[in-house]
Amino acid sequence: MPASQANKNNQESDFSIPLADRMRPQTLDEFLGQEEILGESKLLREAIKSDKIPSMIFWGPPGSGKTTLAIIIARQTKSDFIRISAVSSGLKELREIISRAKSNHLIGRRTILFIDEIHRWNKTQQDGLLPHIETGLITLIGATTENPSFEVRPALLSRCRVFVFKQLGIADVKLILKRAIKDKKRGLGNLNLKIKDKDIGIISQISNGDARIALNILEYAAEASHGNITLKIIEEASQKINLLYDRAGEEHYNIISALHKSMRGSDADAALYWLARMIEAGEDPLFIARRLVRFASEDIGLANSRALEQAVAAYGACHFIGYPECNVILAQAVVYMAKCKKSNELYTAYSKAAEDVQKYGNLPVPMHLRNAPTKLMEDLGYGKDYKYSPNFNYQEKQEYFPIQLKGRKYLKP
Repeated sequence: MPASQANKNNQESDFSIPLADRMRPQTLDEFLGQEEILGESKLLREAIKSDKIPSMIFWGPPGSGKTTLAIIIARQTKSDFIRISAVSSGLKELREIISRAKSNHLIGRRTILFIDEIHRWNKTQQDGLLPHIETGLITLIGATTENPSFEVRPALLSRCRVFVFKQLGIADVKLILKRAIKDKKRGLGNLNLKIKDKDIGIISQISNGDARIALNILEYAAEASHGNITLKIIEEASQKINLLYDRAGEEHYNIISALHKSMRGSDADAALYWLARMIEAGEDPLFIARRLVRFASEDIGLANSRALEQAVAAYGACHFIGYPECNVILAQAVVYMAKCKKSNELYTAYSKAAEDVQKYGNLPVPMHLRNAPTKLMEDLGYGKDYKYSPNFNYQEKQEYFPIQLKGRKYLKP
């Protein structure tokens, strides 16, 4: 990016641009997270400051700062910085970049090529880069959310330093949000937003370490709140796309609910009545059968593992013969479910596990549980100290949870 353009961006902000883009850190001092690779005196930080970066791959989850760091490098380098996306670029663009790099070389100027989502480039495209990185004509910065051991050609990977970006911590995301709330130049400071600190923390948690998602939630909430951001508005802003489905009005759902609750309460006669209401109204038999499959695990589960077999068999039979013959098949399955011994242990256990996922986000897999099929992954500590169960007669003492959930129990003893 030309220096004049960078200065212009520092002086003014286009508020039609999404908040997440406006709030991108512009200097290393503004950059949050990734202390292990960007802390004071770390190799990468010193390389950026001295404008002597090697070819490298940034590997990490979305929103962890890979592209942002590349943009910071673009602002600080005296090299010709070229940014492309692997999604929309190919060999034609690469040939043009190589020609530009050769012209730069004649005047003693380096060329840095940043390729976002480099894992999307195929073998031919990646091989096209190789000789020019090897000769130093181009310095590569590749960003990827995928494991480079599998998605980047070994020959190319061997000529790059791999820097692993970690998911941002809640504290980092909170600070990013607070900056955006206060910043009058690039953020939402002119709106004088009212939001509780605990609600900022909630946004930080549900964003799963993705700064862009967190800022998108904040921006939507600010637009919808008229200045006072409440928990309800945050929930609305963070919910996933909600697809409305109304096949036969509210009564459609009322009756399937009545069927489900009658089976749960072991009232086979009531269950048959509600089933008949649906069948006689022409309800899709596969819709009913799918609900029975769900019921078999949610409300019977470990109390009778054959219930799931019955439900799946009923679905298959309904698919084979359809109406009107499949009505008695559904009746058989419904009565069987109603008369079964019930247990919701699986349902409640899974709910507890899901609550932890929502509360703690995408916790990293412990290093000893990760496979290490490549030398890079082995060097990074993948699989270190793992105890192979058969070697310990399946009596090994080993933690299988992330460290934040050590010793968690969801199922009854």
